[in-house]
Amino acid sequence: MRFLIRYIYQASRMLWLLLKPVSAGVRLLMVRDGQVLLVKHVYEPHWYIPGGAVEHDETLEKAVRREALEEAGATLHDLQLFGAYTNHERGKCDHVIVYLTQDFELTCQGDDEIEFCQFFPLEFLPENVSPGSENRIQEYLTGKFSNFGDW
Repeated sequence: MRFLIRYIYQASRMLWLLLKPVSAGVRLLMVRDGQVLLVKHVYEPHWYIPGGAVEHDETLEKAVRREALEEAGATLHDLQLFGAYTNHERGKCDHVIVYLTQDFELTCQGDDEIEFCQFFPLEFLPENVSPGSENRIQEYLTGKFSNFGDW
């Protein structure tokens, strides 16, 4: 199953280079006791804050709640808008809305797309955190909210 997921992901990246789509996505900073939750996908070498694409019939809030449940087995309570960013990597224009929550229940049992789900101290992240995720965590540490700009 993981091989199929990796193959589909790589094929999607080729299409993005040809079609240059515009997409919307959500990400979530889940912070508790000085630690942040990160997930590692089976098709990527980096750790990420949880999130993914917004589906056509979803609000941003529904999308972030669905992605948290799918990737980390998380039920979210209070959400706060953290920022809005644009990512031009991989041949597409991806608009990413980031939320923050410190109030959630968690099983860390994600779907087949997730290899690992783990908390890390905010000041001691693993070496291979994605640059965008690391930037959002640094903004959180410095108290910067209502952010916008490049992912």
